Amino acid sequence: MVNLLESFLRVAQHAEAGYHPVLPGLILLLPLVGFVINGLGAFLWRDNKRVPSVVGPLAIIGAFAIVVANFLAMRGAMPHDPAVVSLWTWMAVGDLSIGVDLQFDQLSILMMLVVTGVSSVIHVYSIGYMRADPGYSRYFAYLNLFVFFMLILVMGGNFPIMFVGWEGVGLCSYLLIGFWYENREFASAGKKAFIVNRIGDFGFLVAMFLIFTHFGTLNFTEVFAAAPETLVFGGGVVTLTTLLLFLGATGKSAQIPLYVWLPDAMAGPTPVSALIHAATMVTAGVYMVARSGVLFAMSPVSQAIVAAVGAGTALLAATIATQQYDIKKVLAYSTVSQLGYMFLAVGIGAFTAGVFHLMTHAFFKALLFLGSGAVIHAMHEAYHQVHRHDDPNDMRNHGGLKNVMPITWATMWIGTVAIAGIFPFAGFFSKDEIIWSAGSYGYVVLWVVAIITAILTAAYMTRLMVLTFHGENRSGADAKPHIREVPAVMWVPLAILAFLSLVGGWVQIPDALPVLPAVDALHHWLEPVMEPARHVMMEHGFHQAHEAPLGGGEAAWAIISTVLALFVVVLTFRAMVHRRYSPAAESEAPTGFAGVLYNKWYVDELYDRVIIRPLLALWRGCWKIVDDGIIDGSLNALASGTRMVGWVGSLFQTGRVAGYMFWFVTGVVLILALLLL
Repeated sequence: MVNLLESFLRVAQHAEAGYHPVLPGLILLLPLVGFVINGLGAFLWRDNKRVPSVVGPLAIIGAFAIVVANFLAMRGAMPHDPAVVSLWTWMAVGDLSIGVDLQFDQLSILMMLVVTGVSSVIHVYSIGYMRADPGYSRYFAYLNLFVFFMLILVMGGNFPIMFVGWEGVGLCSYLLIGFWYENREFASAGKKAFIVNRIGDFGFLVAMFLIFTHFGTLNFTEVFAAAPETLVFGGGVVTLTTLLLFLGATGKSAQIPLYVWLPDAMAGPTPVSALIHAATMVTAGVYMVARSGVLFAMSPVSQAIVAAVGAGTALLAATIATQQYDIKKVLAYSTVSQLGYMFLAVGIGAFTAGVFHLMTHAFFKALLFLGSGAVIHAMHEAYHQVHRHDDPNDMRNHGGLKNVMPITWATMWIGTVAIAGIFPFAGFFSKDEIIWSAGSYGYVVLWVVAIITAILTAAYMTRLMVLTFHGENRSGADAKPHIREVPAVMWVPLAILAFLSLVGGWVQIPDALPVLPAVDALHHWLEPVMEPARHVMMEHGFHQAHEAPLGGGEAAWAIISTVLALFVVVLTFRAMVHRRYSPAAESEAPTGFAGVLYNKWYVDELYDRVIIRPLLALWRGCWKIVDDGIIDGSLNALASGTRMVGWVGSLFQTGRVAGYMFWFVTGVVLILALLLL
C-alpha cells in the first residue's frame, strides 16, 4: 500500500527544467478514493446521505485544485516537450513494454481543467437533484469512477493507458445510463450504449496493433516524433491506422453511423447526461484525433473522411433536433451536432479550433443540460404533489415557466445564445473559427453545411426556450401552483456555468475583430502540441486563405454569422411565442416531413430491420442448429443408446435360475464350438 501511494506521488522522469508536475498521481487518486468510500457507503450507510454529499464533490474539487496548480506551473515554464510521470510498469513481454505513464502537456492540462472543473459543478448540482433517490451513495460512486477513468484517458502517456480510460468511461456510461435498472427501457439504453461503443473500440484495438507493428512502441512521444520519417505521407498504413482510430472515435463521440446510442443515453439521471455530453465521454473521440494529429495530418484521405462525417453528422442531428419534444432529446441531438462541428474542425486540420469548441461546448452544454434538469426536477415535484404521472420531460407539458423559475430561465437563455453563436458569448468565438477555417481552407461544401447547421441550431434552441419558458403554462391548473425554482445547490452551478458560457471564448479573439482586443492565448497555449501536425500539413501544401469562398475577410463573416444567428433567434421567437400549444396528452404525433424528423429519419428502424433482426434470426438459427440439433441431439442419442443397452441387459437379468442356466450352457457350447472349429 505504501509503495502504491509512493507511485501516485512520483514526480516526472522526463520533464524540461522549470516545470515538474504537482502531485500528479493524486489527481487520479482522489476520485478513486471517492469511488471506494461512496461504493462502500452504498452498502454500509445506505440511508446516510451526508457522507456522499461531502466525499463525492470534494474528491473532484480537490483534483480540480491540483490541476489548476499544474496549469499555473506549466504556464510559468511553458515547456515545449511533455513531462511524463511513470508510475509503474504495467506489462513487459518481449519487445512490448507498457508503463502506467501520465503525460503532462498543454493539451492534457486543458482537458483535465475541463473534465475536473465542469465535473465539480455537476457533482455539487447532483446533491440537490438526487437527494431523494435511494441509490444516492451508489450514484456518487459511479460519478467519481467516471471522472477517474476520464482522467486516465486524457492523462495517459501511451495508447494502452488511453484505452484503459476509454473502456472505463464506457463501463461507467453503462452503469449510469442504466442507473435506474428496474426500468427495462432504461436498462436497455445502457446496454445499447455499451454494445454500440464496442464496435468502435474494435477499430481502436486494431489501430494499436498496427502502430506497434510499425513503430515498436505505443508511447505518444515516440510514435508522433517518428511518424513523419517512418510512415509515407498519404500511404496505406497511415490511412488505415487513422481510419481505424476514427472508427473508435465515431463510437465514443457519436458520429455517423454509430451515433444512435447517445440520444438513448438520456435514460440516466440528468446530471449524468450533462457529464457525458458536456465534459467527458463524448469528447474523448475528438481529443484522441487531436492528440494523434500528426498521424491524421499525414493522411489527406482520412482527414477528408473525418471532416465529411463530422459535417454530415452535424447537419443530420440538427434537423432531428428541430422536431423533438423531449427537452433532453433536443439537447442530446444538439450534442451530436456540436460534436460534428468538432470533427469537421480536426478533419480539415484546424485542431486548435476543434479543441476550442470542445472547451466552450463543455460550458454551455453542461449549463443547458443542468437547466433542463432543473425544469424536470421542478415539474416532477409538482406532478408528485398532485399525484399525476404526466411526462415532466415533454416540453408540451411546460410553458410559462419563466415567471416561477426566473434563474433557470435566465441562465438557460445565456446557454442558448452561446450555442447559437451570438457575439460576445463563448460559442460565437469557437464556432465561428470552425466555420471560418472550413471556408478559408477551401472546403466550400463543408463551409455551407456548417452555416446551415448554425442556422438550425439557433432555431431549435429558441424553440426549446419558447416551449419551456414562454407562452401559457400547460402543466395543468392543479400542478401549476406547486412549480418552484430549484434550491441554491442547483442554481448556483447554473450561474457559474452561465458566466463561463459568456466569457469562456475570450481566450481566443481573432485580430480581425475590431471591437475587442486580439487575444491569442489558446493558440499560443496549444502550439507546442499542435505544431508538429501543422508543420506536416504546411510541408505538403495545406495553407489557409485570408477570405471565405464568397469573398470577404474573417471580420465580415463574423458579423454576418452573428447577425444571421440573431435574426434566426428573433424570427423563431416571434413566430412561436404567441402560438397556442396543447399538452402532450392532447397532441398528435407530427406527420409529413416533420414526422420524418420526429422519428429521427427512421434510422433506428432501419438498423433494426437491416442489422438487428437478421442477427437475431441468425442467432436463433444457430441456437436451433447447435443447441437443439447438435448438443441436444447428441445428448438424446447418448441417452437412447444407454437406455437400449440397459434394455438388452435386462433380457439376461430376469431373476430366474432356469434362465441363467440356459444362457450359461449356451455360452459354454458356443465357446467349445469356436475352439473346435
